[in-house]
Amino acid sequence: MTGTLWHLGLAALAFVGSHFLLSWLPVRDALTARIGERAFTVAYSTLSLVTLAWMGFAYARAPNPAWLPEAAPLRWVPVLAMPFACILIVGGFAGPNPTAVGQEGRLREAAERASGLLAVTRHPVMWGMGLWALAHLAARHGGADILLFGSLALLALAGTVAIDARKRARLGADFARFAAATSNLPFAAILRGRARLKPSEVGVEVIVGGLLLYGLLGGLHPLVLGTSPFGGLSP
Repeated sequence: MTGTLWHLGLAALAFVGSHFLLSWLPVRDALTARIGERAFTVAYSTLSLVTLAWMGFAYARAPNPAWLPEAAPLRWVPVLAMPFACILIVGGFAGPNPTAVGQEGRLREAAERASGLLAVTRHPVMWGMGLWALAHLAARHGGADILLFGSLALLALAGTVAIDARKRARLGADFARFAAATSNLPFAAILRGRARLKPSEVGVEVIVGGLLLYGLLGGLHPLVLGTSPFGGLSP
């Protein structure tokens, strides 16, 4: 692996590692006790943005030697998966979610039955990001791609488990009641009869917003990365 791939690997390690380190309850509690919740949130967000920018900078300059054989049909996986990923992300940010930062108080208001996208998963934003990363990981075979999208997928999907553990430890029965009506794994609660997905509860605005985000990202793709996701070009 060349020096620039080592640079990308170091940036990815800093991005993922800092998230998990600062989310670990003993570290988080010690820091919030010293500097306060608000200052911790600002510092955490700033570090996240800085390490994400570092990873993007390193990725843009890294060589991309083939680490896996290319499977041409898989290049269409992101085109098909991204609309659903965008809807999850938009819906997760647009609607109330007791697992989101600063919304823990909603656990006491949460109904016994999950509604909207929370019926699909209690972590719509994280799973949307995870689906986005996994879809691109399936379509790409270069070393830089695997480091970037593998790191994002790891952070998003393992992050859902870490969030659940933190909420369960801090919020006890309130979170347990919410978890019993939902699932981390998408559609698991629906398949087990604990939740029911009603499109009317998702909202037309969420679906339209997700599709608009999908179109925007598709339009920006050739400008940022030099390839069109719709043109059948090699990723």
